[in-house]
Amino acid sequence: MASLDVSLKEMMAIDGALGAVVVDYNSGMALGALGGGKDLDLQIAAAGNTEVVKAKMRTMDSLQLKDIIEDVLITLGTQYHVIRPLSGRSGQGLFLYVALDRNRANLALARHRLKQIEEKLDI
Repeated sequence: MASLDVSLKEMMAIDGALGAVVVDYNSGMALGALGGGKDLDLQIAAAGNTEVVKAKMRTMDSLQLKDIIEDVLITLGTQYHVIRPLSGRSGQGLFLYVALDRNRANLALARHRLKQIEEKLDI
């Protein structure tokens, strides 16, 4: 099992990572963050992406879909933003968020690494 700090470091080790956050989507608060900067405010990203996750969950409920969100991908001109809600019991109500430089990141590998990080994360 990995701690929050270890998991954030592993997220930042993904090729092209610009910032990484573990977020409580009930409150929109970041439990931990690494990276970011003046062009990527991770606190704002945490709060904003909370609304994305909540909207998708409401839509799934409205459609009566009995499934889970594996991840949400937002593709920008220069970045990928990947949101991965945690599915384990200890991670209920949380999601991983990583912003990636589109020119340096391998999206398939990043998604695979996030899954591995989620499986080891113990909060």
